[in-house]
Amino acid sequence: MHVKIADDVYWVGAIDWNLRIYHNTYSTHHGTSYNSYLIVDDKVALVDAVYAPFSEELIEHISEIIPPERISYVVVNHSEPDHSGALPALMKRVPKAKILCTDKCKGYLEKLYYPNWEFTTVKTGDEVRLGRKTLSFIEAPMMHWPDSMFTYVKEDSLLLSNDAFGQHMASSQRFVDEVDEGIVWEEVAKYFANTLYPFTALIKRKLDEIKDSGIPIKMIAPSHGVIWRKDPHRVIDKYMYWADGMAEKKVLVAYDTMWENTAAMARAIADGIQAAGVDVKACRLSASDLSDVHKDVLESKGLIVGSSTVNNTVLPAVAPFLEELKGLRPKNKLACAFGSHGWGGGAVKVIEKALQQAGIDVIQPGLMARHSPDRDELKKCFEFGKRFAEAVKQDEAPAKPSASVILGE
Repeated sequence: MHVKIADDVYWVGAIDWNLRIYHNTYSTHHGTSYNSYLIVDDKVALVDAVYAPFSEELIEHISEIIPPERISYVVVNHSEPDHSGALPALMKRVPKAKILCTDKCKGYLEKLYYPNWEFTTVKTGDEVRLGRKTLSFIEAPMMHWPDSMFTYVKEDSLLLSNDAFGQHMASSQRFVDEVDEGIVWEEVAKYFANTLYPFTALIKRKLDEIKDSGIPIKMIAPSHGVIWRKDPHRVIDKYMYWADGMAEKKVLVAYDTMWENTAAMARAIADGIQAAGVDVKACRLSASDLSDVHKDVLESKGLIVGSSTVNNTVLPAVAPFLEELKGLRPKNKLACAFGSHGWGGGAVKVIEKALQQAGIDVIQPGLMARHSPDRDELKKCFEFGKRFAEAVKQDEAPAKPSASVILGE
């Protein structure tokens, strides 16, 4: 079923209720949608397509409004298959339509589909008149591929933003104000944390560029999830907040444990953080969804990582988390490490090195315990957490000794 979102502008996309994994690693607990937008004027434009398995659904939704053969332009804001997969089926119905996209996108589409389509490449500032409505294009590289762009419908102050400002969320409703906004904001944060985090400098420049251009934005229609029609600048402001490296003054304690000794340390550290008046969340990595943990990293000023030592390094569930941090490169975080070991340590040093390689400021020496921490050692864990929380509150590192602390020595 199509949905009208503005005068002569219609959502004609598809809902994927069953999607539970995206990009092979990113969990989508609420499914997703593939949003496609039809603009009906003297000339007709379709902005973005859908994933290939939903090709017929797209064509059916278009056919509810106009014969698909009326389409003059197919705008491809981004070539990734979840947005372009339906193009081969669609272009069989509209072989005379022109594809409008960036030059990089053209190259990607040619490699993906080996098509015999007519392309017109566009760049920032280029416009296409449909009749009463005008499409204006804004290149947006790395939001979230090099080929990405936005399409702006000038007369409606409507920004068709593709992946930017979207959320993986399947819903029978089409607008943010019609659904649970708590879930929407969780999914917005999760998308940013898992796909856009490494590109915050580029994102900040692009958002500044849009702001400086002065274009009015009354609605943002992304290619996943629900549409921002009431105060859409809320999501732009949130993107800028994250791009600036801002986060709430709370702490994430992410750890794994072998014989519950590191878990005992984690609980004592979390208690110390809470006692200092700072919100804290502790998660055992082997029992957690890694893409959810990335969201928690995004939203937390402080990060404390713990692991038992095995074979002189971290436990298997901690290693991929540290490796992902190196790729995501969170900005303006404060961090430290802890863990237990038997006859030989190693995990804390591995954690500290990985955090530094991710560009994260390790602000206090690691804390290590041999075997099971006793009551006095757990008190030191408590103080460790409390001291870290005070640094988070003040947003600065305390004076620190140069070596890790081994409890009981």
